[in-house]
Amino acid sequence: MFQKFNVVIEPGEDGWFVVTVPGLPGCITQGRTIEEATENSKEAIEAYLESTQNEAISLRASQVCVREVLVNV
Repeated sequence: MFQKFNVVIEPGEDGWFVVTVPGLPGCITQGRTIEEATENSKEAIEAYLESTQNEAISLRASQVCVREVLVNV
């Protein structure tokens, strides 16, 4: 079964890209490139879900919505 998850990829202080998963607290990984970070995020999500064995977490996390907002500064 496949599920979609939102991930946030940001540059880290050490030059690597840091990935967090908004719907899975503490699910964090990194990679040297955005592509590597993305691949590592798949492994991190799978490991997180295997360790919790909680379907409710998986369902809640897949419903997290990331939006871009425009503000006047």
